[in-house]
Amino acid sequence: MSNLAGKVALVSGSGRGIGRAIALKLAHHGAKLVINDLDDAPGNAVVDEIKALGGEAVAVNGDVTKPGFADNFVGAAMDKLGGLDIIAKRDAEANREVFRKVVNISSLAGLYGSAGQISYSAAKASLIGFARTLCKEWGRYKVNVNCVAFGLINTRLTQTIETKQATIDVAGREIKVGIQPQVKSTFEKMVPLGRGGTPEEAAGAVYLFCAPESNYISGPDHSGGRRFADVRRRLAYFVGIVKPTPPCWRTMRICPRFSTSNANS
Repeated sequence: MSNLAGKVALVSGSGRGIGRAIALKLAHHGAKLVINDLDDAPGNAVVDEIKALGGEAVAVNGDVTKPGFADNFVGAAMDKLGGLDIIAKRDAEANREVFRKVVNISSLAGLYGSAGQISYSAAKASLIGFARTLCKEWGRYKVNVNCVAFGLINTRLTQTIETKQATIDVAGREIKVGIQPQVKSTFEKMVPLGRGGTPEEAAGAVYLFCAPESNYISGPDHSGGRRFADVRRRLAYFVGIVKPTPPCWRTMRICPRFSTSNANS
C-alpha cells in the first residue's frame, strides 16, 4: 500500500517501542522518514530497517530539546528527502485540497492523572490543550491537528517486574522500569479488550490520522474504545484505550510531510 507515497514524515523518539512501530507503519505506506532517537544506535537501526524494506529514511539523532535541533530535524527533511512543506508538491496536486498532518502522542495520564507521575501527567496534559488550540489556528491552512492518548501499551517501560526490576539507560542515567504483576493484571482487567496493546496497534491509531481518510478530522476529543465504568468519578490509571485527543513539540511524532512525537516508550 502506498497512499502516503511522496509524503515526508518526521518521527521523534522513533528508535524504540511505539515510535519505531509508527515509523515502520508510515514507511510501509510509502512515506519517507526522518528518524530520531536520543541514542544513535537504535535510531540508525530503524533507518536500516526501513531501507531493507525498500523505503527511504535518514536519522537525526539526539536530544530534541537542545538548541538548534529543530532546525536540523526539519532541515534533514527539506534537504535530504525533498521537503516537509506541502507547497513543495503543489504543482503535482493542482486543483486539489492538500492537507498536512500533525499527530501528537499523549496519555490517559494526561487526561485523568496518574499517582506518582505528576511531571509526566502534566506534560501529557499540555499536549491536549496545545492540539486543541493549534487546530483552530492552523485549520485555515489545511493542517489537521490531532492527539492520540494511549493507555496500557506493552513496551519495555511497562514490562512485568519478575525477580529483579529491569533498568534502561537514558542519557547515562540508569532508570528503573516495569510494573508489578498484580498491578499490571489489574490494569489489563480494566481494559475493555482485556489486555494491553502492542506498539504496532498503537502505530495503527497514529497512522489513521496521517492517512487521507482523516482529512476532515481535526482537534476533537476522539475515543477509540469505551472507557471503563464511571472513570470520570474514580482514579484513572493507565488502561488500554486509544484515545486520540488533541498535541508538545517535545512529544510529537510528525506524520507525512507533517508531524508527530514522543515515541520512545
